[in-house]
Amino acid sequence: MSATNASNGSRIETYEDFVKVHDLLLAASGLPQSLHFKLFQKLASETFDGGAHFEIEPCEEGRQRRLLLTSETMAKDSNVFLIYHAWTFRLPDDYKQLQEVPGLVQRMAALMCVDVEDDGGSEQAAESGGKMTAEEVLESEIRNAKETGDGFVRWLELEELGLDDATFLSLNLSTKFPDLLALSLCGNKLENQEQLVEEVTKFKNLKALWLNNNPVLEKSDCGMEDAILQGCPKLEIYNSRFTHNFGEWALGFCADVYGKDNPASSHQGNLPLQSVTSLDLSNRGIHNLINKAFSPFEMSNLSYLNIRGNPIEENSVSDLFGLLKAFYCLQSLEVDIPGPLGDSAVEILESLPTLSSLNGVDASKILESENHIVDSMLQLRLPEWTAEEPLADRVLNAMWLYLMTYRLADEEKLDENPVWYVMDELGSALRHSDEPNFRVAPFLFMPEGKLASAVSFSILWPTQNVKRGDECTRDYLFGIGEDKQRSARLTAWFYTPQKYFIQEYEKHLKKLQSKCLPSLSVKSSATTVVHRSDGSALRVYTDIPQIEEFLTRPEFVITNEPKDADIIWTSLQIDEEVKKAVGITDQQYINQFPFEACLVMKHHLADTIQKAQGSPGWLQPTYNLETHLSQLIGDYCLRKRDGLNNLWILKPWNMARTIDTTVIDNLSAIIRLMETGPKIC
Repeated sequence: MSATNASNGSRIETYEDFVKVHDLLLAASGLPQSLHFKLFQKLASETFDGGAHFEIEPCEEGRQRRLLLTSETMAKDSNVFLIYHAWTFRLPDDYKQLQEVPGLVQRMAALMCVDVEDDGGSEQAAESGGKMTAEEVLESEIRNAKETGDGFVRWLELEELGLDDATFLSLNLSTKFPDLLALSLCGNKLENQEQLVEEVTKFKNLKALWLNNNPVLEKSDCGMEDAILQGCPKLEIYNSRFTHNFGEWALGFCADVYGKDNPASSHQGNLPLQSVTSLDLSNRGIHNLINKAFSPFEMSNLSYLNIRGNPIEENSVSDLFGLLKAFYCLQSLEVDIPGPLGDSAVEILESLPTLSSLNGVDASKILESENHIVDSMLQLRLPEWTAEEPLADRVLNAMWLYLMTYRLADEEKLDENPVWYVMDELGSALRHSDEPNFRVAPFLFMPEGKLASAVSFSILWPTQNVKRGDECTRDYLFGIGEDKQRSARLTAWFYTPQKYFIQEYEKHLKKLQSKCLPSLSVKSSATTVVHRSDGSALRVYTDIPQIEEFLTRPEFVITNEPKDADIIWTSLQIDEEVKKAVGITDQQYINQFPFEACLVMKHHLADTIQKAQGSPGWLQPTYNLETHLSQLIGDYCLRKRDGLNNLWILKPWNMARTIDTTVIDNLSAIIRLMETGPKIC
């Protein structure tokens, strides 16, 4: 059967016809030519055999799923798999379909891991039923100290025991355990500040105190903390954060040198941290890192250091570089960028030449790409919901982490409204990687050779050699580099460094506020009459059917050549390049004035206003997402932090009316909507 017959409605039966009909689609998918025949076979026989090669595994405590390979091995470009589209829709219809299509909302909720009710309370109650009482814990600790140590209890954990103020006071801890070094009272019901301070400050040797998740912290101010620090002069850790007095013990705790089984130094020498090679100081509230204990003399073998989440604002960038340079064995560093070491990954690596990796990224790759903001350890943006929230609302919020999109087109025109879809459970379990081992592409199969018979699938194939147990990943932003704001767009799926985006927004705002050009006086223009010297009709070129049909006055005649026309009335934007290409001269009249795009195109209008007036009060904050996504994200983060309205209107700047216009307050959605075409927000 020929491709001509296929296009007339007969079903495609041969591989040759399949290639002829789908040639452009195959090329657009990126599927290697060696897999085209295998794809044809699976499409023709409707073979969905992914289950024989992969398994889906819950992760992130059940809030996400990942895909693992179960086959022994799978070589690069060795196979292709069909992925069914579990839900296909256009945005105006999403809620209606979830409400009306039987079983759809339940399937989507399960696929997106938002169908599980929060039953933490019942689990906690079940667990507490088997817990010891506070008195039993104390008896057990005393007994263990006598059996395995010198009889002195130095580490005491009384966590989630329901201790109230009266019970805590009755335990008389300071008398029973005068040599206590670490005390954890997390997750209890302590409320009385004065009583708590009085009891805790009786421990003069205390190194660490945890009061996290107690009501007393909700009511307390800096006064309680100051009183505890004054009464416990040796305290180095307070509520998981370092005090200004931190030293060798706090560093040893973070390096697993000190803990419940070894609360005090057992080293005979004076360098208990000498064996430390890895040190995680993330989110410890450190303001000053230059400390006698934090030195290359104390930790000469340190090769990995994590100082994320610490302001360290009391040290200058140059002083910190000087300190870290002295750690000659330091090879891997994790730090906020921008942060205490500046806002450039390249400059950090140039200042610390011993580093082989920064924020989990190979140093050579950073220097080669000159990427100033790097982070391979981004926290996942997982769905959030409440138990009272309906399933449909949960799905609408979570779906932006899973959606993919395409537009339909035929020989005549492109569909103005994009199609969104969710892959089936197997496809949706593919997580992101900057170095993926699989690739996914949408594919429109036309079994009868015509668009009317089309069925949409996604196709999956390995791009690296994979072995059993490996996680199968794809690049969510395939083909999108930093020239198209890749790092900023990853914010749709990950918690990227807010500080960087806020800085970009503040720089943008400062630039806008510095501009205010004076208004120019407006002069009236004279009206001129257009006519030909010989009195003949004016030649008009147009691409607008209505003008061609209804312009019937004898003074005008239609011409098919723009260069021969006296008047050009077109829907196309005519710029200098078009004029040169077509042969249009300044003597011809055009239904456009010079640089009118500055006013008639949405993104140019906003840009023109901002360049001329900065940020006038009458103009809503407006961003061209093609160029200012980072600034929009910074603005969004500040509004969210300050509890301000975060509802944004997204409009395509290359379409008319309200086509593809969305009003939404979901940051992931705002970023993902860029995929359907350029937007202003």
